[in-house]
Amino acid sequence: MKKYAIQISLFVLLFAAINFAGAELLKFTARSVSGNVVLNWQTLNETNLKFYVVERKTVSGGFVEIATVETRADRNYEYTDASAFKATDLLYVYRLKIVDNDNSVSYSGEVTVHHNVSSVKRTWGSIKALFR
Repeated sequence: MKKYAIQISLFVLLFAAINFAGAELLKFTARSVSGNVVLNWQTLNETNLKFYVVERKTVSGGFVEIATVETRADRNYEYTDASAFKATDLLYVYRLKIVDNDNSVSYSGEVTVHHNVSSVKRTWGSIKALFR
């Protein structure tokens, strides 16, 4: 009988939402779409949550904050990173910084995406950056 209880506990552990300060994260994904990276995440529950901060890094760099995303009533989120072409790396790592109303912070797990960007978009992005 104990053997079954252990197996059920492992099943619940593997398929339960992951709890962070203020949010129960159900999924967090990243994919390369038409020269941008699109992040999607969904939460089961949000308590005292202030906002999310999207962070990105390259394999050789550290995380930088690229956007702040306000909470939504439907708890389904999408963020399009249109600036991912500016680096020469093709592998990006993303995570969510989860900020509560009391300013306590926790971090989601990391998702990695292989980003395919045309050389034309990469060059055009570099030219636009010169005039900012």
